[in-house]
This record gives sequence, C-alpha cells and structure tokens, in this order.
Amino acid sequence: MKLIQQAEYLQVKAIVDIDETAPGLKLAKENNIPTYTDWKPLLNGDIQIIIDVTGNKEVFHELLANRPATAVLIPGEIANLIVSLLEEKNKYINIIDQKKMMQELIFNSIEEGMIGIDDQGIVNLFNKSAEKMTHISVGNAIGKHVHEVISLSELPRVFDSGRVELNKELILESGTKIVTSRYPMIDEAGKQVGAIAVFKDISEVVRLAEEITNLTEIQKMLEAIIYSSDDAISVVDEEGKGILINPAYTRITGFSEAEVIGQPATADISEGESIHLKVLQTRKPIRGVNLRVGKQKKDVIVNVAPIIVNQQLKGSVGVIHDMTEMRGLMKELDHARTLIRTLGATYSFEDIVGTSNEINFTIEQAKLAANVPITVLLRGEVGSGKDLFALSIHSESERANHPFLRVNCSSLEEYLLETELFGSEKDGYIQHGFFEQATNGTIFLDEVGELTKKTQAKLLRVLRENAIIRVDGATSIPVDVRIIASSSLNLEKAMLEGTFREDFYYQLNRMPIHIPSLRNRKQDIPAIAEHLLVRLNQEFGRNIEGFSEEAMGSLLLYDWPGNVRELENVISRSMIFLQPNDRIVEEHHLPKSMLVLPNEDKGETSLGTLAEQMDEMEKKVLAQTLKVCGGNKSQTAKQLNISLRTLYYKLEKYHLA
Repeated sequence: MKLIQQAEYLQVKAIVDIDETAPGLKLAKENNIPTYTDWKPLLNGDIQIIIDVTGNKEVFHELLANRPATAVLIPGEIANLIVSLLEEKNKYINIIDQKKMMQELIFNSIEEGMIGIDDQGIVNLFNKSAEKMTHISVGNAIGKHVHEVISLSELPRVFDSGRVELNKELILESGTKIVTSRYPMIDEAGKQVGAIAVFKDISEVVRLAEEITNLTEIQKMLEAIIYSSDDAISVVDEEGKGILINPAYTRITGFSEAEVIGQPATADISEGESIHLKVLQTRKPIRGVNLRVGKQKKDVIVNVAPIIVNQQLKGSVGVIHDMTEMRGLMKELDHARTLIRTLGATYSFEDIVGTSNEINFTIEQAKLAANVPITVLLRGEVGSGKDLFALSIHSESERANHPFLRVNCSSLEEYLLETELFGSEKDGYIQHGFFEQATNGTIFLDEVGELTKKTQAKLLRVLRENAIIRVDGATSIPVDVRIIASSSLNLEKAMLEGTFREDFYYQLNRMPIHIPSLRNRKQDIPAIAEHLLVRLNQEFGRNIEGFSEEAMGSLLLYDWPGNVRELENVISRSMIFLQPNDRIVEEHHLPKSMLVLPNEDKGETSLGTLAEQMDEMEKKVLAQTLKVCGGNKSQTAKQLNISLRTLYYKLEKYHLA
C-alpha cells in the first residue's frame, strides 16, 4: 500500500481484511482509506487492479470468478515480487540521490570556482565559488552561452583543441583577478562532450604579496636604522633568545652575532639580572637599570620594552647606553658650564661707563642692592644694560664665587622654560634645573614680563618658600638662590590687563632699580663709544683710535631707541666699512640705513600720564627699529631682544602691523 500510494497514477480505493486488528487496516484508517471485512460489495467497474495477498487459493479463485471483466487480479507471489523490485529501485534511487547531494555539496563547498560547458558552449556546471567571483548567480549562468557569463572565457577554444591549459591569468568583469586551469571533458567512449575550467581568486594573494614586499622593505629600513644607531640594541623572542643585535652592541659588549643569536638573554650579562626576562614576565617596560655587560664588564644603563603584536607577546627590545662614554661627555659638559659661569661673572660696576647723574644714581642703587640679600627688579628699555647691572650686582655680592645663570624668559616655551628652571623627573631620570645648579648663586630672569601666569605662580612659590618642585615631580626641594629679574615691559599695565600676577609683581618689586635710557644721558655717549671701541678692536683685529667730530655729532643727535646695544651695533657696522689703514671713524662710515636722525622740527610735546608716555615711547621704538630692519619682523624681534610672538602683539596693539 505504501508503494502504491507513491505512484501519482494509482489510487487505493479500499483495504479488505477479516482481521479488524490487521496493521494494514490500521494504516489505511490513518490515511483515510476505506476499510472492509468483505470484498464482495467492492467488485464493480471502478476497480482496475485487485491484489490478493491472503495466500488462500479458494479466495483467489473466488476473486477470479467474480472480478469485473476490466479488472486485473494479481496473486500474492507476483505482488511480493513487484514490491521487492520497487523497494530495490527506491534503494538505488536513494543511493544515487545521496551521491548526487554529496557531489553537489563538494562542488559548491570548494574554494575554487568551477564552470563547465557542453559541446555547444552552453554552461551546464557553475558552483557557488564561481558565483561569488563573477557576481553572477547560478540560476543566471546555467543554460547560457559561456561568453554571456565570462566574455573572455577560453573554454570553447579548449573544447575545440582538446588541450589542457594550466595556470592562466584572467581578469573577470567583476574586477576579480583569477588564475584558471582549463580541461576538455571526455566520456568513457572517448568522445569529447564539453570543457571545464577551475579557477581561483588571486586578488588577495597579489595584495598579500605586495604587503610582503612592503614589509620586507620596511624590515630592511628598520634594520638599517638599528644598525646605524650609536646605542647598542638587542632583540629577543618570546622565549628570551637573541634574534637581533647591531654593531654598537658588539662594540660595547664585545659579543659577536654568533655568540648572541639563538642564545639566552643572560649571555651578555656580567653582573645583574636579565631585564629582557623580567619584561617578558611582566609584559611592562623597564627603564634606567644599571648593569655590567660584556667581556669588559662595562657599566651601562638599560631600557627594555616588550614587543606586543595583536595582544600577543612576541619578544622584547633593549637599548643599552654606555656609561663610560656618557661620563666622559658629562665631564666635558661640567667643564664647559664651569668655564661659562666663570666668564659670565667677571663684570663689575667699573664696567658701567658714564658720569651723568642718571647713571650714577642707578649705580648707587645697584651697589646698595649688592650688599642686601633681597630680590631685585631691574626696569629699563631693551638694550639699556640690564644684564650688565645684574652681573655687577652678583659680582659685588656675597654670592660672587658661586654660579650666575641667565634665563631669557621670552625665548622658550612654557614647558621648556620650566624644565630649564626647575629640572624634571621622568621615568626615573632626573634632570637638574638652574635653581639646583645655581646653589648659593644668582639666577637672572631676563624679561620676566614675558612669563606665563602658570610659570609666574611657580616662581612666586620659590620666592616665598625657597623651594622648588621639578617638572613631573612631587617632592619639594629646598634651594638657596638669589633672584634678579628684569623687564622692559610696563608691568603695571600688564597687571591691569590681567597678564601679570599682582602678588608676583609685589614679591619681585621689593627693590626696583630703573636703568635710564641712552637718550636721557646722551652726555655719556662719547665715553661709552670709546669703551665699546676698545672691545670691538679686539674682536675685529683693528686699531681704530676714535671718532671724528662730525661722526660723534651724528651719534649725539640720534635718540637710540635700542640704547647701548644699538650703539654697539652701529659702531661694529661702521668698522666694516673702514680701510685697513683707517684710524678714525668718519661720518660717512656710519650706516645710514641704521642711523636715522630725528626730525629737526621738534614742536611742542603733549604730556600725558606715565603709562601713556611709556606707551608712546614704546611705539616710537618699535616703529624706528622696524624701519631700521627694513620691515623684517624676525630681525626686529631679535634686535629688541623680545619674542616674535610679543612683537606681533605689540605691532597689532599700536597699529604698526
């Protein structure tokens, strides 16, 4: 009954059995097939096939006698044979279906694309990988000519030639670059029935090859950098075995590549533990460790960091600094610092030239400051000699035999300036700043008005507590240093504008000393010019004896916005134009581009407040210097000894930009 039900052209009309518990009746009822215990009422013209499986000959003969003329009676033996044949057929069909399913699964699972054609060039094979690479679905490919699917396909040619073609490159319409192999298809009779191509996407392979090429170039470049370094570099793998060293490593340790590569990281250590192994254990960098390495047991400082790629530890790299060389350099640096300090503190009040009341009053104030351990604030225009007064105060004080260090507050950015003043602590390395280097000495803060408010606050703490905190540090360090500050800016106005701290101003201004400008003591110009001439003769290798009356007259007429520094510059430029036998500076030797005489019409000068008059004077100095420098702002800032940022601010302020 089950087999008959599978046939679309047959229909089971009824099941008859005298045993109402027979499994056939039960199955019939489940499938809504009528059941009976007697067959006689069923024998009519609608029945075409009667199958007797009772095995009773009397029943068979009775059925045969009463069957309709159009009905066929099949005995049980024949029915069993038919069932056996049908079951065997179904078995083989299932086997074929399973094999076909497996073949299709394999066909569509392989990474390579496959496309096959028949003898007419029609596509009859097309797998999922081919669909993915061509961007054409299986349904749209099967049944079409191969050139409609892949326009450049050579399968028809392979079919015609019967020759195999291996590893041919081709670019598909989708842009995918493939390598393909083509084969003719031949049946068991030797007849050629089609052709098949097997191809693979090599776009990724090409990209990886390019990446490998780039990585190789990068590796060579990194190796070149490592090999050119003066610091010794060693690299170990995740097991702590050496994989790379540079020539500097061999020079410092005395070990060759053969003695290190593939060996444990402890191979080069004379005294101490392997930092490589510690880093590999902790996966964290370790810096500033003192070790002795190599055959000569050299003292070194080692910095080691882990090499982590995609969250996986691949090894570590170490940089070794030879302390022997560093100590030699430090000794040379200390010697140079000592020499600079010695040379820098040789000025005294005798070097300040002038007999005018203005300069004499200032010198007396400075001498008084030299004998009192108090903070001094030198006020005056650019080039008026504030640094000379600072040196003289230091030389006449009790700190004369200790360092004098000058800091130009306008020449460095905030972080660099604070590092230079207070020192720094980073990764265990300590850099001593000027306040520690100048112990028992003097620090000259030139152009203190240029400081940021943050730096002002830190210096205020030094003035109040005599202690510093290094940059990136946390410990307060006591210092014994005298501070002399100077400014050419209007600090009072800066306070009103909020750029200068009021508490810092009053702490600095405990002993202010105003240095007069050169235009306010012109009677001192001849003496200053003669004094400068002596020093410039030594610098230029000349023997100039003095100035003509006309030349000195021009120097006296000029207002000198750049003060003594500008006077020195003019005299040095004048000496360039002198002939080897010249002994006197004549008026025509003076550089007219630098020396612009004031207007003869001096009219009445309107007076104002001190701040207004100082602003007006500052504006004149800026305009005059800018003109002398031919509009070059960098040169103007250098001439006035201010930062370029400050110059731009002032030019905009006075509408001179």
